[in-house]
Amino acid sequence: MDRRTFLRSALAGAGAIALGDALRVAATATAAGNADHPSYGSLQAADANGLEYPLGFSGRLIARSGLPVGLTPHLWPAFPDGAACFERPGGKPGWILVVNSENPPAADLNLLPPVQNLVGGASAIVFDGSGKIKDSYWVLRNTQTNCAGGVTPWGTWLSCEEFDFTVRTPGAAPSDAGRVWECFPTDKGGKNARVLPQLGHFKHEAATFDDDGRVYLTEDMTDGCFYRFTPSASTSGPASLTNGVMDALRDNGDETVTWVGPIDPTASSERTRVQAALLGATIFNSGEGCYYDKANRRVLFTTKGDNRVWDLGLDHDTLSVLYDGQEEGSVLTGVDNIIVSPDTGNIYVAEDGGNMEVVVIERINGDWTAAPLVRATGPQHGIVTPSPVPTASEITGLALSPDGTRLYFNGQRSFGLGVTYEVTKASGRF
Repeated sequence: MDRRTFLRSALAGAGAIALGDALRVAATATAAGNADHPSYGSLQAADANGLEYPLGFSGRLIARSGLPVGLTPHLWPAFPDGAACFERPGGKPGWILVVNSENPPAADLNLLPPVQNLVGGASAIVFDGSGKIKDSYWVLRNTQTNCAGGVTPWGTWLSCEEFDFTVRTPGAAPSDAGRVWECFPTDKGGKNARVLPQLGHFKHEAATFDDDGRVYLTEDMTDGCFYRFTPSASTSGPASLTNGVMDALRDNGDETVTWVGPIDPTASSERTRVQAALLGATIFNSGEGCYYDKANRRVLFTTKGDNRVWDLGLDHDTLSVLYDGQEEGSVLTGVDNIIVSPDTGNIYVAEDGGNMEVVVIERINGDWTAAPLVRATGPQHGIVTPSPVPTASEITGLALSPDGTRLYFNGQRSFGLGVTYEVTKASGRF
């Protein structure tokens, strides 16, 4: 597929946006003055797994739902979603990949409790320094619809539940909605996982931290909001997530924002998004991925309902659209999970819908451009039948290995129940 420039370019500093409409066809062009940020090139023919990627890349199947992971006894859970990589403790070579399982809650899929408890939660895969699988196990159990999440500054995983029983269940309490759980990459069995009620009862999607310890959270509802949790000044580390204030974002209409609140995160008497709306918060149509870009002091988040990537500048409280997938000829559609490479500054976005791609957003000749990096093709990544699970697969769980040389992602309902892949490139970092 030819490269196309972004139809909206993010300018440094002030966070203003500018339009761009040139068609970029030079697949080998490099970012101005920086050979470490190459344009990856056109997708090649699909490999044995149905994955297309540029010349010099390779992919491998890491885990398939319902089957043992490597030589371990751990069965990979169904519907893999949000993911992140962690360093192994004690200076051991290698890394740990933690992946959520977005199983439908019992209200959607009428499973007996013993069966329901075998899915959901989050699992870990341990790799040695060469990328060989050493172990796999649960790190979170007995939760449901674990969608995306976020990495804490102290190296744990926030696993976010994405459900809201108040939408379809008459008489449901406002608090009958998803929660956020903290789990530990090395905690076999998930015995030390804990729930974090101060991060809200709502249909969660993703979470991310800024340098000041504040947490930003998206809500996957057509009338959802964008939230910020600010810990109490007297707390830090894990304790910071037990006491603080939750607010919601209000777009002032002039590229500036304010925060309105406080909001009762436990939703004891009213749903969080209703509280936020009454305070004047802005509605964001189906919030999805959320990621803190440390180098630029901004939070990037996506809204699937209008196919946008948003740029929230923290230094001056600004908000702009980094990418608008509603424009004609957009490469990126069905925007979902989003991550930023700390090494290259490239942005990677997963598609929920579209044509099953991982899309890279990078600067080429000074302009932000979008192009497919990986595309999942073939019937194994297409239509599946188990109702009420959605019938088409999607790309989820973007994660980079700590050294930046490996990209992980899932086909959430590929092969019927899901699959996890690893993609590497011949040289350099993503």
